[in-house]
Amino acid sequence: MNYDEHVLFSAKSADCCSTHLIDGDGTMNVVGLEKFMKEVKLSECGLSYAIVSIMGPQSSGKSTLLNHLFHTNFQEMDAFKGRSQTTKGIWMARCTGIEPCTVVMDLEGTDGRERGEDDTAFEKQSALFALAVSDIVLINMWCHDIGREHAANKPLLKTVFQVMTRLFSPRKTTMIFVIRDKTRTPLENLEPVLREDIQKIWDSVPKPDEHKETPLSAFFNIEVVALSSFEEKEDQFKEQAANLRNRFQHSIAPGGLAGDRQGVVPASGFSFSAEQIWKVIKENRDLDLPAHKVMVATVRCEEIANEKYSAFAKNKDWCEVEDAVQSQLVPDFGNKISLLLDACFVGYDDEAAFFEEGVRSAKRKQLTEKLLLLVEPAYQSTLQHMRSETLEKFVKAFEDALNKGQGFQVASRDCTVSAMKLFDEQCKGAIIKQADWDSSKIRAKVAQDIDSHIVDVRTAKLSDLTALYESNLKNALHGPVEALLEGAADDTWSAIRKLLRSETKTALSKFSKALAGFEMDEDAKNNLISRLESYATEAVEGKAKEEAGKILHNMKESY
Repeated sequence: MNYDEHVLFSAKSADCCSTHLIDGDGTMNVVGLEKFMKEVKLSECGLSYAIVSIMGPQSSGKSTLLNHLFHTNFQEMDAFKGRSQTTKGIWMARCTGIEPCTVVMDLEGTDGRERGEDDTAFEKQSALFALAVSDIVLINMWCHDIGREHAANKPLLKTVFQVMTRLFSPRKTTMIFVIRDKTRTPLENLEPVLREDIQKIWDSVPKPDEHKETPLSAFFNIEVVALSSFEEKEDQFKEQAANLRNRFQHSIAPGGLAGDRQGVVPASGFSFSAEQIWKVIKENRDLDLPAHKVMVATVRCEEIANEKYSAFAKNKDWCEVEDAVQSQLVPDFGNKISLLLDACFVGYDDEAAFFEEGVRSAKRKQLTEKLLLLVEPAYQSTLQHMRSETLEKFVKAFEDALNKGQGFQVASRDCTVSAMKLFDEQCKGAIIKQADWDSSKIRAKVAQDIDSHIVDVRTAKLSDLTALYESNLKNALHGPVEALLEGAADDTWSAIRKLLRSETKTALSKFSKALAGFEMDEDAKNNLISRLESYATEAVEGKAKEEAGKILHNMKESY
């Protein structure tokens, strides 16, 4: 690589965010993974991202291949220091210049002398992990191993196939066999032999009962490519690597390398999913991807729902409405809250869109219930303000109508209809479209408030009216009766009775007409008339007794 190429390569690989995901002891770098997620903005990608991993024998040039394919900066083996383990554990990096966002994982080489031939636990664990999370898996292999019974890649392939069937749910992973240090033998002659080897390995590995008859094609799309030797034919290698790199552009689009992948975890759940998968693998438990998918969806959707709830509760507009509604009626309350809730739900739906539908819907329902529980007190306060305001407006309108001379019953009916119509209109403005709350109980209380006020006013009006007619009768009878008794003659009592009948008849007629405005039932009306009639008699009798009590005094005065 000349100086200019080196500068260009370094610039491209500078932002790949290379991260040591799992160390050689099998410890996952959770903090580093979260930092990586933020740096490459993976969480914002939804389903529009791809995971690529590479497996193969130690010192087979995996890191070199990745760096040329994806412009990453994985550490490469120094040929002058001999063949030794360069990559320990699993490293990950972003592929620069490739869309959609593509993350590549460089796995520790297999059959390395550092671990020893009997220590294959980490090899199996890392293979299972890569297969569980990757859309595309590169199998790096030597050209001279094709067709050999004891090829270096065969133990790896057996491991790959065995652990893949443990996942229970085929992900339709694309497996690209990269033949390294290609000889003069044409690829069209090498590929059939390699595919035959692959099929034999698939047929030979033990499988769970549910997959004994499952074809290899249900789990994998098999691709074969060949590359020249990097050390002997560097220019050819670079050209071939560049051609292969182009195939990773838009890899998840229909017809792309991973166009028919299945069971994809949304990008925002990748870190949690990867952490849990590795935990299960380390604990040597079977990995059930469908159940894992539900678990990831449950955790992430709940996190998203909690974030949205917290954001709503702290939202400035909501806090202002919540505070104002404590003391006054907030105009356009229902629309304001509905818009705030809409924004919250849209945010949830956007972030949770790609998670398992059943879980997503259940957590959305829980979020809705929590938010409505938060909002309902403000809604109830709004109804109470409307109740008070409706009664106030009714009282004023009713009083004005009566003062203008409108009949009591007509005024009460018209004002009640108007007030209830106003309340119903206000209720429409308070409706929160995400809720199905019923305002009928408050409406009934408003009607009860109005009825109680009408009864109170009716009672007061009738009392005042009765007192007025009693006063008028008293004035109409007392003076004449007193005069008749002072000039007493043989026909005095006859004249008093005649006066009583005449004044009572006139008063009762007018009183009856006044009562008609109240639209009372006949019994109540007759009872009030009877009381006024009795009052007239009592007034005359009382005056007569009063005058009789003056006789002795008058006699003494005359004597």
